[in-house]
Amino acid sequence: MVCPCDWPEPIVRVQSLSESGTPIIPERYIKPPLDRPSLNTSPQDINIPLIDMSGLTNDNLTVHEATLKQISDACRDWGFFQVVNHGLRAELVDGVREIWREFFHESMDVKQKYANSPKTYEGYGSRLGVQKGAILDWSDYYFLHYLPSSLKDHNKWPEKPSSLRELVEEYSKDIVRLGNVLLEAFSINLGLKHDYLQNAFGGEDVGACLRVNFYPKCPQPDLTLGLSSHSDPGGITFLLPDENVSGLQVRRDQKWITVKPVRHGIIVNVGDQIQVLSNGIYKSVEHRVIVNPNNERVSLAYFYNPKSDLLIHPSPELITPERPPMYPSMTFDEYRLFIRTKGPQGKSQVESLKSPR
Repeated sequence: MVCPCDWPEPIVRVQSLSESGTPIIPERYIKPPLDRPSLNTSPQDINIPLIDMSGLTNDNLTVHEATLKQISDACRDWGFFQVVNHGLRAELVDGVREIWREFFHESMDVKQKYANSPKTYEGYGSRLGVQKGAILDWSDYYFLHYLPSSLKDHNKWPEKPSSLRELVEEYSKDIVRLGNVLLEAFSINLGLKHDYLQNAFGGEDVGACLRVNFYPKCPQPDLTLGLSSHSDPGGITFLLPDENVSGLQVRRDQKWITVKPVRHGIIVNVGDQIQVLSNGIYKSVEHRVIVNPNNERVSLAYFYNPKSDLLIHPSPELITPERPPMYPSMTFDEYRLFIRTKGPQGKSQVESLKSPR
């Protein structure tokens, strides 16, 4: 199956819809009643785990091991956590988010120069998936490649604002470093060699790409979503949220928990490839994004992925007679074609791969 080179219908920029002042959203953005955000929401006092990453470099063995355990528990029980003291400068975290906000407020002529296609998704976009007549999400985005270096093309990164490319380059370098640190922690916690997952991802030859999400104000936020429910198809996702406007919701015990961002924190979540490599010990978790009637929202999702043509399969060390391999071997390229064709579909892909028990 090959993705078509163009979208099945004319692209409408959601930001333009929002700025038109329409009080009613078009029908193609209205979700089925069971998928609308007003249902099944958990109490507001629940939040995902918060982990201080400085514990991993602490000379105190007790603190170090306690931090590893916090990471392990979060991966097993939640699939999501927030990290602070992660090594990224506060000025960088704030600056890279705001420079992208500036980009989305550039003129349409500036943005349209980078309009994307389903072939690579790189550039300025407004939909995922190529199913004709699909119900769409209330968001625009910008997608770009960082690693492997053969895919990185600064000409496909926005030229305006003028400091954007420099900030994204620095931020990308720091996120990849953080990905290396967490892969080592995951490996140790799973009882594997400390570099097992890094090698399974391709060593230094990993994939890394950024999706910047822009969620415009929405006149009927109870009828639509900024991003439909899905689990991330890749390895680890690092989300820099909008600290002023909550929007991310994580599914837990059939309820939706609205994540409350912490100052200069980064949200981490387990992707489907880690679920496969850990033979289901760590689980990717469904999440979605709600929109707001009064405020726009900007977030940066960095995907730290296996090399695209490597076979991914459960670690042999995690296979036992009681826990046989749950997933077949598959390259990440083969795997992500699903979401590029159908768009967000809950956890239907990774669950459909499970071997019969």
